[in-house]
Amino acid sequence: MAIIFDQPSHTFDEYLLIPGYTGPDCIPANVSLQTPVVRYNKKAGEQCPLMMNIPMTSAVMQAVSDDKLAVALAKEGGISFIYGSQTIENQAAMVARVKAYKAGFVTSDTNIKPDQTITELVNAIERTGHSTVAVTEDGSANGKLVGIITDRDFRLSHCAPDAKVKDYMTPLSSLVMAQEGISLEEANDIIWQKKVNQLPVVDKNGKLLSLIFRKDATNHQEHPLELLDSKKRYIVGAGINTRDYMERVPALLAAGVDVMTRDSSEGFTEWQRRALHDIHEKWPNAKVGAEKLAQTLLRLVLAAVQSVSHVNRKVLVVVRLQQQLKFQKPVMNIMQKLVFMFQSVLMVELFMITI
Repeated sequence: MAIIFDQPSHTFDEYLLIPGYTGPDCIPANVSLQTPVVRYNKKAGEQCPLMMNIPMTSAVMQAVSDDKLAVALAKEGGISFIYGSQTIENQAAMVARVKAYKAGFVTSDTNIKPDQTITELVNAIERTGHSTVAVTEDGSANGKLVGIITDRDFRLSHCAPDAKVKDYMTPLSSLVMAQEGISLEEANDIIWQKKVNQLPVVDKNGKLLSLIFRKDATNHQEHPLELLDSKKRYIVGAGINTRDYMERVPALLAAGVDVMTRDSSEGFTEWQRRALHDIHEKWPNAKVGAEKLAQTLLRLVLAAVQSVSHVNRKVLVVVRLQQQLKFQKPVMNIMQKLVFMFQSVLMVELFMITI
């Protein structure tokens, strides 16, 4: 259905750029770009269950958003939405790789038995991409720990393909370990004091619970805005469609996805409404949004930035918002935060009007 507006259309060229004022409080240290991702009742004192540290997401496109970008963007405080134009299994696997990439306490996903061969070990490392392998009695992630082996403990050119893992691993007696219940801060202290790269955490029966890695502590220092969940795993989103969502959504939730978006060229259809209704009825705690909001926000941000012709020039940016947009206020709040940040760099002033 077409909507006809009586007012004449306008362009940014019709508005005058006038000097603005930069106050003493306009410094980077006072800027917070934290942005709520999902709806919540602020007036009732609720806390948003999912926040971004920077208002940045990636497009739900095959050429853009995969698990590698999801990790890179989460390190900086944003969220990547892994594309849904692939099989359910592949998309869920990408989500799982992101959730397993970074954590304080990592469940070992590369495990082997002590009597297996080096060839089998190499195959396991190639399959998961992780070179630190837990050696357990039954070869499971939570079996009784007997050693640790990495790709630095052997050289394929100097050992027989059928050589046993137990002949090259670091045995249990030589490992630095921690007991169940240790805090992440205490574990990191042990890692630095004992000069080890990983710290296995075991229960009272010697069964492996998790691994803690030195690189995780270093990464956190280098990326103070990284976006993590309650288990210290990276936040990741995923795109879904209006066709196989009843099969795709549970697979993504099982893989650990934090938020989903309906990837569609048009958000105002009966199929969108049905998908949202079915998902919320079946999985009431699932976080599902629409890509339309992200696209609109991106257009507004680009319009504001493109209005600045010189870095040191103070300008007035006028953004026109349609009253019909239900998300007008959240968009304005985000824009104001962005412009407050730009004031220390681009000297931008913001004035918003509605029509």
